[in-house]
Amino acid sequence: MGQLEGRKALVTGGGSGIGRATAKRFIDEGASVVIVDINEKNGKAVASEIGATFVQADGSDPSQVTEAFRQAKDALGSLDIAYMNAGITTYMHGERQPGQAFDIAELGDDFYHRILGINVHGVFYGVREAVRAMRGSGGSILCTASLAGLIAYAGDPIYALTKHAVVGLVRGLGPALKEQGITINAICPGIVETPLVGEQAAKALKDAGFPLIAPEGIAEACVLAITGGRSGDCWTIQPGRTPEPYHFHGIPGPRTEGAVGMRPPGALDRQI
Repeated sequence: MGQLEGRKALVTGGGSGIGRATAKRFIDEGASVVIVDINEKNGKAVASEIGATFVQADGSDPSQVTEAFRQAKDALGSLDIAYMNAGITTYMHGERQPGQAFDIAELGDDFYHRILGINVHGVFYGVREAVRAMRGSGGSILCTASLAGLIAYAGDPIYALTKHAVVGLVRGLGPALKEQGITINAICPGIVETPLVGEQAAKALKDAGFPLIAPEGIAEACVLAITGGRSGDCWTIQPGRTPEPYHFHGIPGPRTEGAVGMRPPGALDRQI
């Protein structure tokens, strides 16, 4: 019996990289899987290879996301797991070349809206549909963020902007969804060897001795997040380390009038 035996899962961006590896791992763990991807050729090939069902959709289009979830539920009968993984960077589609410094003054409006459409709006649309599908029955939602959503990342600040948004959404929704029997967690890897990085950049990193993460390592973190039962966590994945939830530091609470340096009862001692 696998850890996800009998579960029904949807994975976006399943035609390559992290999505492909995770969809395969879910199947190996006993789940039935629908992969969603904008690239029909890649999506169909992967689905045939790993034994999944393929649905084509553009994650930035809310109507297509709704239809993809409808088709997934029709194919699977229900939905227990939804992994919003599809994403892009400013290196994709020729917007920047590997090694080229980021220059916000040169970033065009069309591509800026495209990257937000996939990385932020697409995650929102997917989470919304997942909650609609799981409400009353429970389930697990995962969203691919990044270490760039937890730190300052000068290499691609717009990508970092989108991943900070994903982290904020997941942490904000975590407690309330848990009360409804739905967990939601963010997957925050370092640099993964996927098409998102690009062949030239991956080669340069390897030549410099920088370790890249295999997509299968992200799939392992996804299984841990699903089976762990926690909600609102941001799972960090780094080479040579076991995936684990990130520890957020608390901030000082407000001061009472006239009490210099003192925290009032009920101050923000919780981690935020």
